[in-house]
Amino acid sequence: MNVIRTPKKLIEVALPLDDINAASSKEKSIRHGHPSTLHMWFARRPLAAARAILFAQMVNDPGYERHLGRGVNKDRAKIERERLFNIIRDLVKWENTDNQEVLNRAREEIKKSWRETCELNAGLPGFDPERLPVFHDPFAGGGSLPLEAQRLGFESYATDLNPVPVVLNKAMLEIPPRFKDCPPVGPKSLSALQERIDEHWEGARGLAEDLRRYGTWVGQRAAERLSEQYAQITLPKRLGGGKGTVLTWLWCRTVASPNPAAGGAHIPLSKSFQLSSKEGRRLHVVPKVSDDRRSYEFVLEEGGEPKLASTVGGRGGFCIFTESVVPLPYIQAEGQAGRLGHRLMAAVVETPQGKAYVAASEIDAPDFSALSPSAPDAEILHWKSCTNVVVYGMTTFESLFNLRQQHALSTFAALVVESREVIRADAAKAGMPNDGLTLDQGGSGATAYAEAVSVYLTCAIGRAADYWNTLTAWESGGEFVAHAFTKHAMPIVWDYTEINPLTDGGGTWTSALGWIARVIDLLPAYAPGHAMQLDAAKATIPTDALTVVSTDPPYYDNVPYSNLSDFFYIWMRLCLRQVFPDVFATRQTPKKDELVASHSLYADINDAMRHFTDGMTLALRQIHGKSNESVPITIYYAFKQSKTGATGTASSGWESFLESVIQSEFVITGTWPVRTERSSRGIAIGANALASSIVLVCRKRDESAATVSRREFLRELKEQMSEALDVMIGGGEGVSPVAPVDLAQAVIGPGMAIFSKYAAVLEADGRPMSVHTALTLINKMLTEGADGLDADTQFCLAWFDEKGWAQGDFGQADVLARAKGTSVDGVARAGVIESGSGIVRLLKPSEYPADWSPENDNNTPVWEALHQMIRALQAEGESAAGALLAGMPALAEHIRPLAYRLYTLCERNGWTDEARAYNELGTSWTGIESASHEVGHFGTQRDIESIKGENV
Repeated sequence: MNVIRTPKKLIEVALPLDDINAASSKEKSIRHGHPSTLHMWFARRPLAAARAILFAQMVNDPGYERHLGRGVNKDRAKIERERLFNIIRDLVKWENTDNQEVLNRAREEIKKSWRETCELNAGLPGFDPERLPVFHDPFAGGGSLPLEAQRLGFESYATDLNPVPVVLNKAMLEIPPRFKDCPPVGPKSLSALQERIDEHWEGARGLAEDLRRYGTWVGQRAAERLSEQYAQITLPKRLGGGKGTVLTWLWCRTVASPNPAAGGAHIPLSKSFQLSSKEGRRLHVVPKVSDDRRSYEFVLEEGGEPKLASTVGGRGGFCIFTESVVPLPYIQAEGQAGRLGHRLMAAVVETPQGKAYVAASEIDAPDFSALSPSAPDAEILHWKSCTNVVVYGMTTFESLFNLRQQHALSTFAALVVESREVIRADAAKAGMPNDGLTLDQGGSGATAYAEAVSVYLTCAIGRAADYWNTLTAWESGGEFVAHAFTKHAMPIVWDYTEINPLTDGGGTWTSALGWIARVIDLLPAYAPGHAMQLDAAKATIPTDALTVVSTDPPYYDNVPYSNLSDFFYIWMRLCLRQVFPDVFATRQTPKKDELVASHSLYADINDAMRHFTDGMTLALRQIHGKSNESVPITIYYAFKQSKTGATGTASSGWESFLESVIQSEFVITGTWPVRTERSSRGIAIGANALASSIVLVCRKRDESAATVSRREFLRELKEQMSEALDVMIGGGEGVSPVAPVDLAQAVIGPGMAIFSKYAAVLEADGRPMSVHTALTLINKMLTEGADGLDADTQFCLAWFDEKGWAQGDFGQADVLARAKGTSVDGVARAGVIESGSGIVRLLKPSEYPADWSPENDNNTPVWEALHQMIRALQAEGESAAGALLAGMPALAEHIRPLAYRLYTLCERNGWTDEARAYNELGTSWTGIESASHEVGHFGTQRDIESIKGENV
């Protein structure tokens, strides 16, 4: 049997995590040209993180490895590691996305490490020094990971069960290399940017230009076919009269008032009547009720606030005729009976003087009577977890679009299909082979090119559908339309918008083309790419090559991917069913085999969990069998711990996933909390949201792995977890501090690294320890023990865990204080508790004296120091907290870990506000330390000795 020699990779030793996190966070605000703007997809990983992780996954760490006969001494290794860090720092910057000099440095470093690895394994299959292993992401989703692998020079495979990401990955990975450097074939007369006509068409820029040209062709013909539906309106006299174009119509839903006094008249259901909330431009509409209180009209008002803020909310509606409550169950029942209506409130119009608002009473409402439903006939399936529209009778996709929106989308989709023959003819005329070979057949001639351009046009249909539906809201602050998928759910919108697709503003066809073309301009077209529809649990890619794997699997039950993507699939299928007949064979996306713990498909959550675990285990075994043993695999996971009990916090999502990792015979060799989510989400304590993804670094477990007892596992856990926690909280070489909100997730890594390296950990009765038990034991490490803390702080910590800020009995406090080596009176003299009349209570940070200074206090427990810093931080900011820290530098090493420990206690007890305070201190620590250095450390040894003398 051949033994594969596996040099340790950079990712298993150190990373410039601060730089990666900063670039990942910044990238969330990048829009133009970012692949996320090609088409809506859910929970994408930042490109910066994807590039950095893959680079570090492939590059050998320079540290000395005697058993492999390679490496350098410690000092040289540190210098060399810093050189690699600098490559990563350049690599993660958004402005270097297409910087070939930076990318070539990274590619050469990857090739260099691969050649070194091949030399160590010379003669073994799969180790060709002239060819990198192929990259594979079996859960490709939005395609960030396979796209960045391709950018770094890998032949990249992206597979997914869901047809929508399969098409998106074809658009990003497969099509650009096939038509690399091809000039556009569309007529120059269709070019919206004349200055582009004579430029060099390197990479995928020719494809981008043809999207613009043929998108213009589609738009022109759509305008002809839809002109009657989107005719200009007569403007009111106050705007000068004449004709004007409506940019956006603003509608509200209606329901018949249940109050008999209203005579069955429909009432408006609107969350807001505000049109513009900008300073100096405040406008709103109001429903003006007639004298007989049986009808109303919408009129425009300027300035101030509307007298009636809304007529519907979470508990029901409000009848404007009778001023009575309309119960929510009644509105839902009317919706299910098909009796909800809609009514125009206002419109945004284009006038010779610019954009203006008109009330519905000033213009004619659109007439839909000549239109018939034209949306694809598809039922909304299993949406309970991600939308509430079904309870209002919106059970088909047709019901999510008004008749004119359906008509517009169907017209544009039909024109995308028609465009293929036009593009094919133009491509043949331009000299492309007219061989009839399709994209699916591997063609690169006129037919395949026409299909390729239509894929991008279909992406524009998807962007349009996200804006042309009745679940879009009007943002009065910015005066724009917010698309439907602002989160991984689709709640009902009572006052929705309708964009005129034939104009040029945000959310229109022209806008969609612009966003997508900018993405194509920057797509790499260097290495081959492949996108396929595969079930990760049942099949792997059709190549004999061993693979490098980095993947971002589904997060248990967090995102109902297939349910949400049906919204786009039905329109995508209209456009591309003839191009990819196998991918679009089903009427809706596959549900049964999707690897999520679906609450909709399984009545028993245990069955859902079993489906997830069994399927994920099979998928990871496929990866295990196909991956190159010399390269670790990396897995992104971001499932917030969600179950809290006396033994700690656990998560069925994490347990299920880690169970699959271990059953697939992987051992975790590293974990990194990479900040892949919006920073604002990190403060959403208790909201099942994380600021970071945990990147697990895994290798195949040694076949000769030992079995150990529970006692041996606990001993090793205690020995190693203390050091790991110190590094996570304080940072270290190549390691950035972890925020308190992420610590409970991050600590899973080093703990499970110990657990997973053994074939089994045996309980006292001989049964293997479960992942749940292991996670519980790992989690307890966050709060157990108070080594190095003074007695008063140990008392406060235990009392807080029991009582929080609530009062307690003096006798109970006295027993606890004696056990901790102090007294209630002593703790009271320290200034952290209130004691009297048989009652004891911890002081809240806001109750601490604002004039306190550590140099004037000869008895400062760590508890007091921490809460004084929280008080200062909340009241005056980092500078004030830093000034306090400067006066007590000897306590710094204890203050920060105590904040982390208290955060975990608060989260487990559901004390959200308290947890937020400790998290804020933890995440502000770097700034506080910097501020303390500016003040200067005046708590010197001389000061301390003099204080001791005074006490004597």
